Amino acid sequence: MSGRDKLKALGIDLPPLPITAVGSYGKPEDLTKARTRFARGDITREQLKVIEEEATAMWMGFQNEIGVDVPVDGEMYRGDMVAFFAEEMDGFSEGGLVRSYGNRFYRKPIITSEIRWRRPMTVDWWRFSQSLTEAPVKGMLTGGYTVMDWSFNEHYPDRKAAAIAFATELRKEVEALIEAGCKIVQIDEPALSVRANEIPIAVEAMETTIGGLDAYFITHACYGSFESVFPGMYDLPVDNFDLTTENYGIQLVKMHADSGGGRDISYGVVDPHSHAIEPAEEVERRIREALELIDADALWVDPDCGLKTRTVAESQDKMRVIAQATKAVRAELRSRV
Repeated sequence: MSGRDKLKALGIDLPPLPITAVGSYGKPEDLTKARTRFARGDITREQLKVIEEEATAMWMGFQNEIGVDVPVDGEMYRGDMVAFFAEEMDGFSEGGLVRSYGNRFYRKPIITSEIRWRRPMTVDWWRFSQSLTEAPVKGMLTGGYTVMDWSFNEHYPDRKAAAIAFATELRKEVEALIEAGCKIVQIDEPALSVRANEIPIAVEAMETTIGGLDAYFITHACYGSFESVFPGMYDLPVDNFDLTTENYGIQLVKMHADSGGGRDISYGVVDPHSHAIEPAEEVERRIREALELIDADALWVDPDCGLKTRTVAESQDKMRVIAQATKAVRAELRSRV
């Protein structure tokens, strides 16, 4: 079954070239300050949540305004994509600061005991976001392989055991999202493209988390040695591969077209790590170039990952360019029919 057919079976009818985002958007300054104040104990969790909800509502309204087909909540309630889940689940303790990239740091979790899912972690945020739009909102989680790779393991006998342990518990979160009505779920695996010899671990972890569940599944992978993990990563049981294509040029799309087995691709057309706003004409050119290799029904359009590194204004300007360019190319496609 194609991705388009699976979405229709789930009651979702998207236009050609669906517009989406990887997950994170720039946080408003008042939220950034509030998170710092909370960390210092100056405000309560409840006070912080009010500001997180305001920021989430702002981003949902913006996505509605520009016509994002599959919006995201923007991750206003998260600091780091691994540390968030470690804080919300049993079995982890907080480690020291390590460099993520540039001069950004996160507290690397330590697996100290058996990993256990306590309760839904993202479902209320998904429900809140979905209540603000008619479009299908993505559920967004970090997968077992990446959580294992980005944590210190002091409990499980090896890397595989740690990855599968987290993946097993994460399945409960996916089930809770689906029960709440979520039909599109993204499992982020940014560590996927780093160690080709461990692709079987990532595949087993993903199967453990989503195997047999009724939703359209996306996985996101970024910045690594993609040429070393093609075509092995296509053993992952997902419908859509969100890859960091902008910085790799069209070559990565060609590799996907050759190896993807008919799966959809989310195509990054702007660079979130640059302050420069790409001209709409350039983004249109990139989309047309990809359409020479991928059918419009299988090609989703988004930024590459990392819009959280940009200001709100920069994030919005880049998303506006994506929406403008995508709609222009859609109009061209309609004119040919």
